[in-house]
Amino acid sequence: MSTVTFSPAPVMRCEVDKGGEGVIRILLAEDDSELASRLLGLLAGAGFEVEHSADGEDAWYRGEGGGFDACVLDLGLPRLSGLDVLKKWRASGLNFPIVILSARNSWNERVAGLNLGADDYLGKPFQPQELLARVNAQVRRRRREEAQSLIAGDYALDLQSGVATSGEESLTLTGTELRIVRYLSRASGRIVSQSELVEHVYADGASRESNTVEVYVGRLRRKFGKDFIRTVRGLGYTLG
Repeated sequence: MSTVTFSPAPVMRCEVDKGGEGVIRILLAEDDSELASRLLGLLAGAGFEVEHSADGEDAWYRGEGGGFDACVLDLGLPRLSGLDVLKKWRASGLNFPIVILSARNSWNERVAGLNLGADDYLGKPFQPQELLARVNAQVRRRRREEAQSLIAGDYALDLQSGVATSGEESLTLTGTELRIVRYLSRASGRIVSQSELVEHVYADGASRESNTVEVYVGRLRRKFGKDFIRTVRGLGYTLG
């Protein structure tokens, strides 16, 4: 059984600004039930929303559904190996950060994982604080790589400040409106289901009723034009 030593140091909180970015969702793919239980508590305690897969096929299916900001991926998964899961995700164009967590810690296995598209590799046993630091670093890096602005109707929208300008005119998005636009922008043209959008844009404790998404989408269309956000009937939304 894989082991992990938990440091007595205080748990490090997630350093990403959740108020500005919404919920940060992590997929944990780990078949060791004891280790998975500890890691679920660790990641949730650090401010992440975590889903767990105990085998490779389930992990691949969940990841293909989209909506994750990062994945902690064990290589020794049953039914479908972690490397096969990684290959299938990257082949289908999924580019969320992946941190490999594995007892297979030789240099050639590290190289193989990184060459297949992993963003980081942590061998077992490990210190939990190091895992949190690596996941945080990957989420922050990906956020820095994202577009800083986009064209919204007649406006240029700054995705950092939420301020849209057109000549001398300007308007400011609410926090929820900005999180919706940011998330749809990160989807890179992929259709985002209403439930996925709900899970991502609402902070802890906020109302997560699906009809509230429709209200905010309607507000954004009134500001930037009806074609700014496109509804794909029965599937979800995408930026027009």
